[in-house]
Amino acid sequence: MIDMANLIKDALEMEASDIHLLHGHPPTLRRHGRLVFMDNYTTLTPEDMVILMRAMTPERCQMELEEVQTADFAFSFEDKCRFRVAVCYQRGALAINMRVLPYKFYSFEEIGIPQSLIELLEAPKGIILVTGPTGSGKTTTLATLIQWINANRECHIVTIEDPIEFYYEPNKSIFTQREVRVDVPSFAEGTIRAMRMDPDVMLVGEMRDLATISAAVTAAETGHLVFSTLHTTGADRTVERIVGIFPMEQQDQIRIQLSGTLVAVLSQVLLPRKDGKGRIAAMEIMVATNAIRHLIRDRKEHSILSTIQTGHALGMQTMDDSLVALFRRGMIAKEEALRYAQAKTEVSQRIGQVESGPLPGDDVGANQPASSNV
Repeated sequence: MIDMANLIKDALEMEASDIHLLHGHPPTLRRHGRLVFMDNYTTLTPEDMVILMRAMTPERCQMELEEVQTADFAFSFEDKCRFRVAVCYQRGALAINMRVLPYKFYSFEEIGIPQSLIELLEAPKGIILVTGPTGSGKTTTLATLIQWINANRECHIVTIEDPIEFYYEPNKSIFTQREVRVDVPSFAEGTIRAMRMDPDVMLVGEMRDLATISAAVTAAETGHLVFSTLHTTGADRTVERIVGIFPMEQQDQIRIQLSGTLVAVLSQVLLPRKDGKGRIAAMEIMVATNAIRHLIRDRKEHSILSTIQTGHALGMQTMDDSLVALFRRGMIAKEEALRYAQAKTEVSQRIGQVESGPLPGDDVGANQPASSNV
């Protein structure tokens, strides 16, 4: 049987983002995007997995696990850290993933968010989306935005999360944090109920379905600033995903509503740093200008990217711009930039220019941090 306390301490010292526990294998960590096999620990047995699961899983989640063979919850280890835990069955035995939740709030500079976006956080209403694949740092970025509001605005902030990941200490703002399946049955129900709680700002952990998206858009229309996430890459695909969830006969209506409520989309990926010291976010930023709103209404989201390319003065940047800027500063390797580039040939040419000398006028992505371990 492994010593779980020692494993967690080792994971934290190694700056791991995840702990994977599978029977027939020793514990495995994900460190800076790569797997590390902890061969100094014993191989886990199915019996070990049951003991570990029961030690960390709340009773309600153990019941859920028996009913639907999977459960998600938050787990705290002493006063050192918290985890988002996913327990499921595989090959007839338990499997556990533990995602390390950040223990501190990051600054705009550390995340790579331009100061020009601060004025968007002062908007009285609308929707700000942070998108990207699983494990791309969306929650950390959202927490940075919410913490700025906490420090600078007098607001009642209501969060609906699954599970609660950051605990906020009231500063200028106050918080009501509700956890799905603990305090409220679903994201959609939590969002609807939150509108009756005198909120100024709402954080909806994830817009998973039509009901949640409808509730979030309604909340934005009725005078609330709403933050949420989607598992999409790029502002154009984010709009397509939202519209596509609705039946055909409702898509024109949601386009009108979305064009009137969307404030910004931040789409990010995490890449390993070239110096091996953690990972860093590359970020596409779209601000919903009048031109963007017209494109959404007119079913022309395929033109959003070109509008972002010409919107540098408004704080916008494409993912490719961000990747080139990070490469130019020596923060990521060429192969990582090309792996995530949308226009690979063009990015390769731009990187070639960087390698041969300064790229005239290419200061896009100046908002990217000098260092980050997000």
